[in-house]
Amino acid sequence: MSWLTRVRNAIPFLPKRETPDNLWHKCPQCDAMVFTKEYEDNLYVCPRCDHHGRIGPKQRFALLLDPGYTVLASPKVQEDPLRFRDSKRYTDRIKAARAATGEPDALLNARGAIEGHKAVLGVQDFAFMGGSMGMAVGAAFVAGARAAIEDRCPYIIVTAAGGARMQEGILSLMQMPKATVAIAELKEAGLPYIVLLTDPTTGGVTASYAMLGDVQLAEPGALIGFAGQRVIESTIREKLPEGFQRAEYLLEHGMIDMVVHRKELRARLGLLLDYLSPRKKAA
Repeated sequence: MSWLTRVRNAIPFLPKRETPDNLWHKCPQCDAMVFTKEYEDNLYVCPRCDHHGRIGPKQRFALLLDPGYTVLASPKVQEDPLRFRDSKRYTDRIKAARAATGEPDALLNARGAIEGHKAVLGVQDFAFMGGSMGMAVGAAFVAGARAAIEDRCPYIIVTAAGGARMQEGILSLMQMPKATVAIAELKEAGLPYIVLLTDPTTGGVTASYAMLGDVQLAEPGALIGFAGQRVIESTIREKLPEGFQRAEYLLEHGMIDMVVHRKELRARLGLLLDYLSPRKKAA
C-alpha cells in the first residue's frame, strides 16, 4: 500500500450532502445562476439581465389581482373531437399537460379587482401544450368576456401561446372568429378590453384576440408575431432587422401602446382601469 493510499484512507470524509434540484435557476438569456428564492422574490425576473421569465396563471393572478379574487370554473368542451393521434394520442397529451400544470387547459379566468377596480382577468399558460388555442381556450375566452359583461367591468387577457392547437384542426381555427365575436359583445356593452402580451405570443392567437385590445401592453423582451422569423426570412429572402418581433420593436413601430416592467404592471393596469372603467351615473 502506497503512502498516498494510506493518507487518503485516514482522512475522515463526511457524507455527501443532498442538494435540492430546484435550488438554482439558470437564466435562459444571460446564463446567470440565480437562487430560485431570489428569482421568485424578484417576480420571476432575472436580477442580472432583467429577462422576464414565463409564469403561469397562479403566479399571474397573485401578481396582478388584489387579494380575495375567485378563479372561475373552466367550461366543459368535447375532448379530442377528431380522435387525433400523431406520435401520441391527443388524450394522452392532455392528461400529461394537466398532470404537469395542475390546470384543466391553457386558459384560466378569475374575478377580482386591480387596485380596487373590478375586473375579470384571463391568463394563458404556455406550460400547457404551448398555450395552444383549442376549443377549451376559445370557450374559456368567451366565458371570461361574458363574466365581465355580467359584472359590468373590463376584461383583461394575458396572452402566451404558440398558436392554434393542431390536434383539433379546423375547430381550433374557428376559435379565432369566436373570440372576435366575444370582443364585439364587450364593445357593444361599452366595456374595455385590455391585452397584456407576454413571451411568446404567436400564430393564430396573435392573428385574433391578442391584437384587438383597446389598449395593448407587453412585457419587456416578449416575442410577439405570427410566423417565425426564419419562415419570414426564407419567404421574403431578406434579413430581418435586429430585435424584430420583440416588444420594444413593436412599440417603436406602433403595433402596441406600451412596454411595462412586471414590477409596474399592477399599478399601470390600475391606472388604465381608473381611466377606462364605466362610471356609475349620478343620481
